[in-house]
Amino acid sequence: MTRLDSATAATAHQRAWFADLRREVGAGGPFALVNADAPQEIFRTMGVPYVVNQWWASIIAAKRRTQDHLALLRERGYPDDSEQYSASTLGSAYDPDPSSGPWGGLPRPTIVLAETTGDASRKIFDLWGEQPGVTFYPLESAAADTVPVRWWELMPDRWEEAVGSDRLDLMVGELEGLVRVLEQTTGHRFSEQRFVEVMALVNEQAEWNRRTRDLVAAARPCPVAVTDSIPAVMVPQWHRGTQWARDAARRLYEEVAERVDAGTAVCDDERARLMWIGRGLWFDLEFYRRFQDRYGAVFVWSMYLAIAADGYARYGPDPMRALAARFAAFSDQLYTPPWSAEWYVKEARAHGVDGVVHLVSDDARGSWATTRALRTAGIPVLELHADNVDARRSDPGHLDRTVGDWLERCAARP
Repeated sequence: MTRLDSATAATAHQRAWFADLRREVGAGGPFALVNADAPQEIFRTMGVPYVVNQWWASIIAAKRRTQDHLALLRERGYPDDSEQYSASTLGSAYDPDPSSGPWGGLPRPTIVLAETTGDASRKIFDLWGEQPGVTFYPLESAAADTVPVRWWELMPDRWEEAVGSDRLDLMVGELEGLVRVLEQTTGHRFSEQRFVEVMALVNEQAEWNRRTRDLVAAARPCPVAVTDSIPAVMVPQWHRGTQWARDAARRLYEEVAERVDAGTAVCDDERARLMWIGRGLWFDLEFYRRFQDRYGAVFVWSMYLAIAADGYARYGPDPMRALAARFAAFSDQLYTPPWSAEWYVKEARAHGVDGVVHLVSDDARGSWATTRALRTAGIPVLELHADNVDARRSDPGHLDRTVGDWLERCAARP
């Protein structure tokens, strides 16, 4: 089966963009390193280029360089077995030859931004902030004592009700502070008009992603491989607020629709529809393909397209408060029960899955609740205890045998 043109185009765009970014930063321009669950729209509005921490970690892993980066941490007495998905990028700060890294290496940021979820995550970014010329701007990780039912229905328009006013007040204040820091440190100015345009483009992109998710959920057989949908969705996500990203999301929808209309299948003999819960297994992307020939098992779902469909659209007259609503509870949507658990069950049922492969990392939050909710709903779940970028405890042969045995016992239809 040929790759999605939209996936190939997204990867090519990212390479060209990154080369341009390195030249711009090399000429003295500002540059930010931000976490995936951080409000990147502020940087987009102000014209400050940024790289997403977890995207760079995935590139390091795909190029088989994770152990090199973790070794640089270990040499300095820092743990190499905690929060590897965030920590591996930190290794770039200690690389004696940064240009030898993937894609020419990660430039040194002038500002880093992250939500302080957990002690280890905070310490990783504190270390970034200790680097010469680097400013760390932390965002609080607030919680609520009430949980909305079916949050995915509330979020586009009723986000104040879903998230809570106190959490939104806190994040709005922090975002306004971020704007002031960026203006002072970069010389760039924040434009309200530009911000409104950015937010509108992000909402349009989210609507195209929702249409694509719904197409894939309804299609029998599955028309697109997750190894294509992930880059086709996530590269544009890292460029949210641009016309290119909005148009890329539309092209993905149109390409998937063409495949559905043509009856195109990832696997002609589809016998099991699987859901992959967890981060991408970046050091072994072929993992997802290896079960099709033997079992007719197709991974029809990943969180990347699904959260792009349900987690980003925010409408309302106050764009800064709407942006706060996009991220104040972002981690809850993916990791905090019952927010996350109910959503995963909803998605499993919508996609008609026969089973779930659940990647559980050492730093997982709420994984037990997700597994329990799915099993209570009658959906078989296999927990794979592995790290998505650190292959030391994730031998491909072991993973294949574990999933294969489980498929034979629980999930594959005859």
